[in-house]
Amino acid sequence: MLLHLLLLLYLTSSLKVQASVHEYRSERFMSKGNAFVFHGGSEGIYSSSPSDNFTSDSDSVSFIRFEKIKFKRPEEVSNRSSLPIHAVVFEVEDRENIGGSAYGGQRAVCCTSDLAKLGVCSHGEIIHRPSAKDSGWPQVFGVSLAENELSVTLPTRSIQVTRTGMYNLYFIHCDSDLKDLVVEGKTIWKNPTGYLPGRMAPLMYFYGFMSLAFVLLGIFWFSQCARFWREVLPLQNCLTLVITLGMCEMALWYFDYAEFNETGIRPTVITIWAVTFGAIKRTSARIIILMVSMGYGVVRPTLGGFTSKVIMLGVTFFIASEILEIMENVGAVSDLSGKARLFFVLPVAILDAFFIIWIFKSLSATFKKLQARRLLAKLDIYRKFTNALAVAILVSLGWICYELYFKSKDVYNEHWQNAWIIPAFWQLLSFSLLIVICSLWAPSQNSTRYAFSGSAGDTSTEFEKDDYTLTLIKPSPIPSHEVKKLSETRPLQADKQESDQDLEEDKRE
Repeated sequence: MLLHLLLLLYLTSSLKVQASVHEYRSERFMSKGNAFVFHGGSEGIYSSSPSDNFTSDSDSVSFIRFEKIKFKRPEEVSNRSSLPIHAVVFEVEDRENIGGSAYGGQRAVCCTSDLAKLGVCSHGEIIHRPSAKDSGWPQVFGVSLAENELSVTLPTRSIQVTRTGMYNLYFIHCDSDLKDLVVEGKTIWKNPTGYLPGRMAPLMYFYGFMSLAFVLLGIFWFSQCARFWREVLPLQNCLTLVITLGMCEMALWYFDYAEFNETGIRPTVITIWAVTFGAIKRTSARIIILMVSMGYGVVRPTLGGFTSKVIMLGVTFFIASEILEIMENVGAVSDLSGKARLFFVLPVAILDAFFIIWIFKSLSATFKKLQARRLLAKLDIYRKFTNALAVAILVSLGWICYELYFKSKDVYNEHWQNAWIIPAFWQLLSFSLLIVICSLWAPSQNSTRYAFSGSAGDTSTEFEKDDYTLTLIKPSPIPSHEVKKLSETRPLQADKQESDQDLEEDKRE
């Protein structure tokens, strides 16, 4: 049923036509130095074999195609012809071949009067030099606006890519009268295997692999739940929810990249669903880990007064995570557009840190309760759970340091072929932690031994109070010497009952 639903969503939200990767809708140029620049896109492209009969209709050819690129200017500046408007395509290693300077002065993109006097370039042209690896690159071509002409269209053109690299497209002009110029149209970027940008291409196969991994985990977990359905605990039902959300998320991400690769258009509907399922899964996983750390279902039957606080933290994290993921993924078609603003990254990082602090403080309190009541079986499983969390956090901190180092050393995205490993690692880490938790709390005939079991004298309200609030209990009218006697005997009897219960369960195993 789930797979049928996902397949239906995939088919109904797909557009089965070949379309642009980058669309321009009246985009304006920005002033950069002595030039006016508009960034048309950046993608990692794998090379294809050079062909004398190159056509962009071939499935195994890499290319960048310009379609219906139109430049428009205001009517008030149309009384004269303009300087050329250029399209500049270059590989990131050739970035130093764009622009120049006279006598070692400030670097400029447009040809200055000093450079024109030296005969290096013509005034108003884009300064560029041939690449050392391929004299045909960078690719620079353009059009001009004639007198009284309001718009001009760049001729349709396809550029074959025969060298693997990170390619950049800029539209540049040097005419100050065209500061309000806008560009419309589209460019199509294609790899030998499809329209998916090179940095994203490995992620399609990765999410396919992760979908299979979640299916295998789901088969194991659901079979155990069906086999021991009488012994299933509320905590195990929560884990079932996380596994189901993970299956949906991985499948939707795979469909998202597969559709993008097929048509060249990022499917907005599928991307939003994938982002939403992912945000719900991450939020649910953090809440469940917090609940386990607080001893829910093990040393306390409810969360008591903490329920509203946990829900509030979870809702806040979900909203922050959803906004961040939508910014990074929805509509993103460029290999450089996955960098979210710091304003949206910080809330998620702060909330994650708050989760971690609360989880370990709760684990410390739960350990004390288990040790005080001598619940050895439960104490052992919590010790393993704590070790797994500690290892995951240490690995996360190490990977964050590596990620910062990687990005600081890869300013121009020259290592784009390995960039997919960074988001893939976080998925693998969370999946590994989920496997550990599932193995610790897998449904079995002895599942109830890890569940909360209050003694005859216990009430649920006692477990909802923290240790420091127990001193506020109303004094008993029983004489003080009897109170002392009861306080010495009751905990011992309760501990003995719990210990005997654990020993009997160990024998049954």
